[in-house]
Amino acid sequence: MLSRLSVRWLRPLPALPLGPLSARLAPVPTDSAKRSALPVWAVAPVSAVGPGGAGAWYEVLATSAPVQGAEEVLLNVQSATGLPWWGSILLTTVALRGAITLPLAAYQHYILAKVENLQPEIKNISRHLNQEVAVRANQLGWSKRVARLTYLKAMRKLVSELYVRDNCHPFKATVLVWIQLPMWIFMSVALRNLSTGKTQSEAGLSVQEQLATGGVLWFSDLTAVDSTWILPVSVGVINLLIVEIFALQKIGTSRFQTYVTYFVRAVSVLMIPIAATVPSSIVLYWLCSSFVGLSQNLLLRSPRFRQLCRIPLTKSDSDTPYKDLFAAFYAKFISRK
Repeated sequence: MLSRLSVRWLRPLPALPLGPLSARLAPVPTDSAKRSALPVWAVAPVSAVGPGGAGAWYEVLATSAPVQGAEEVLLNVQSATGLPWWGSILLTTVALRGAITLPLAAYQHYILAKVENLQPEIKNISRHLNQEVAVRANQLGWSKRVARLTYLKAMRKLVSELYVRDNCHPFKATVLVWIQLPMWIFMSVALRNLSTGKTQSEAGLSVQEQLATGGVLWFSDLTAVDSTWILPVSVGVINLLIVEIFALQKIGTSRFQTYVTYFVRAVSVLMIPIAATVPSSIVLYWLCSSFVGLSQNLLLRSPRFRQLCRIPLTKSDSDTPYKDLFAAFYAKFISRK
């Protein structure tokens, strides 16, 4: 079968030509003398920036249809449930993550499992194709460069045919990112609009005033920053846990994957000081979203849940995933000398 698929690709390739947030704003009035002051950029109206200013792009985003839709979702949930704003934010986040990102995450694992199960077949094809290319290169007197390019072109074609055959192109596994990231941005900007007084409720009351008394515990004012840094640090810690869980389950990671892991770790740490400068309503959303994401990652390790989602079994699957995860975590961060 391999010979029929690859013979038309074993031709010398022709040599390829080589060629060369915004303006100042007066402080928002507050009834609480203890309210932590937000930095200017966190509350400044982006409309104050001229058309050619740095905040023009944010003005478009803040008034866009997706952000307005996110505001409507938050307002409708709070109005329908009668929950305080902190409860409405948590409920909305859990509902969105459960209804949208959990199915997409399960689909991502489904695609990645099928790709993993193709690896033995891909390795077998690679070995035979390499032999065929070597024989043809000897016969036709190809240079090493021509033989290498011919091998790579044929291999890419054959692997693509396998992905089409099993309907598991790796790009499909990125759908979760393309949905989750915009949703996270739209919800964050919507909460900023609500927290800075840009949005009014149907009754004409300021949503900002409702958020100012809609918190709980030490963050009773959701329009102010968390001066204790408890929420920002919690966001960073949970995001780092998610990164480490992914890193621990990787076997034989490539150099690129290692660089990506380091990059995401850095972003997780950088999110801490950023979260300390935005309204607590936004940080509460980030914290809840990250916690739900961590829970989903752990849930998708369950053999029963994977079976329920019809995710194919792979060689790397374990009957005791949580025990293995704890052992790997302990070995890497606790028992290491």
